[in-house]
Amino acid sequence: MSEILQLRNISKTFPGVLALQNISFDLNEGEVHCLCGENGAGKSTLIKILSGAYQPDEGGEIIFDGRKVVLNPHLAMRMGIQTIYQEHIAFENLNIVENIFTGSEIAKRGVLQKSEMRKQTVEVLKYLKCDLSPEMKMGELSSGEQKSVEIAKGLVFKRRVIILDEPTASFSSVEIDNLLDIVQTVKNSGLGIIYISHHLEEVFKIGDRVTVLRDGRKVSMYDLNGLTKTALIKDMVGRDPSTFYQRERVPIGEVVFEARNVTGNGVTNISFVLRRGEILGIAGMAGSGRSELMNVLFGSARLEFGEILINGKVVKHSSPKAAIRNKMCFITEDRQNTGLFLPQTIAQNVTIANLVNTREFVVRQADDFRIGDRFVKLLGIKTNDSGTRVMNLSGGNQQKVVLAKWFNTKGEIFIFDEPTLGIDVGSKQEIYQVMVDLLKQGKAIIMVSSDMPEVISMSDRVIVMKNRRKMAELTTDEVSEENILTYSIGDKAI
Repeated sequence: MSEILQLRNISKTFPGVLALQNISFDLNEGEVHCLCGENGAGKSTLIKILSGAYQPDEGGEIIFDGRKVVLNPHLAMRMGIQTIYQEHIAFENLNIVENIFTGSEIAKRGVLQKSEMRKQTVEVLKYLKCDLSPEMKMGELSSGEQKSVEIAKGLVFKRRVIILDEPTASFSSVEIDNLLDIVQTVKNSGLGIIYISHHLEEVFKIGDRVTVLRDGRKVSMYDLNGLTKTALIKDMVGRDPSTFYQRERVPIGEVVFEARNVTGNGVTNISFVLRRGEILGIAGMAGSGRSELMNVLFGSARLEFGEILINGKVVKHSSPKAAIRNKMCFITEDRQNTGLFLPQTIAQNVTIANLVNTREFVVRQADDFRIGDRFVKLLGIKTNDSGTRVMNLSGGNQQKVVLAKWFNTKGEIFIFDEPTLGIDVGSKQEIYQVMVDLLKQGKAIIMVSSDMPEVISMSDRVIVMKNRRKMAELTTDEVSEENILTYSIGDKAI
């Protein structure tokens, strides 16, 4: 096999963050080279460098067909590097042919050659054994079928390298099998494939080699023949738990919340209890269904089957309003789009959620500012007063405004979805202390996090999810990075 691509000493630094450090990597023709690593290992940053979206720091080199290159998105595509991301990039109202050729139409003397474009589409779909009509609209296709069309586009335009980023995160088992067959076919045609996945069964089924990243560094590279899942998981772990945040533990009380066989929004048959004074961690890789479950519990997605109980009584969360009235709070993972009104003041943001608990129809601005100022002082939000627009605050202070909004509802059960995403280390510790203070008040917390040290440091118990199902429930003594990874990316289940 001849080498197509080589990376030498690739590093990438963002303000305050070393995302990649001296990564070397290579890819051959007719090879599937897998990239593995837990959330935040640096996989996404690396493929954005390969696609030309990011430029590596000085000192790193990208060699393509034996020549040093400086990639940008246009050049990467022209050289034959196609990245297929987890999120679909498709024109849903256009058919398959139009999606494949949009922006690269075949024309002669200004006239579109529709029959030629259709012919090429039919040939490549047949080659990939995709039973799809070229006239089908992309919006009519399943996730797996849409991904197949994106791969077909790479073959039509004779790409040399196809990068697949978590391609099966939301697929059914049948769609996964179909896609892996297509990847094998593409590999046999001589293309080089970089395959990023947290599903180890896929890695071992189609991969030739695997490179493991951890905390932005290359840990190892193996031929997959003869490698065990246990050995691979051990390389993905490797951090010293003594360096993790050490939180204060508080007495755990009675059950305040219970999910019984909760099904809906893509998740299936989830059961657990939550006690006062407890943080229940929810772990799993991208696409495992963690946030989808939280939306069902909070009433922002429909409960199709099962029951939710608060203080021993079955409740019907037909909407977030109903959940708020039942003393639930939801700190969403996307604070800027779903947690805050950025152009509005701190005071307006702090008081908005509690409107469902009041009968008053008149907003008294003076009262809003009085409440807002109290939380500015209580949470140490860095600003003069609550008249400041939220868009002018740092990420950590914005997160404190989200917390203030929910504290103002006098909630009892808190869902924290990625509570410290995108905030600095100092602000993280402040958020952690706020969470511990809630526990001391007898509140209960469900915490979804992709940050492994955060899950291990903050959780009393951990539920591990995979493929939108509960794979394990780990007690305090069982919570470890290796156990969490074994259940979230391996094939174990309770």
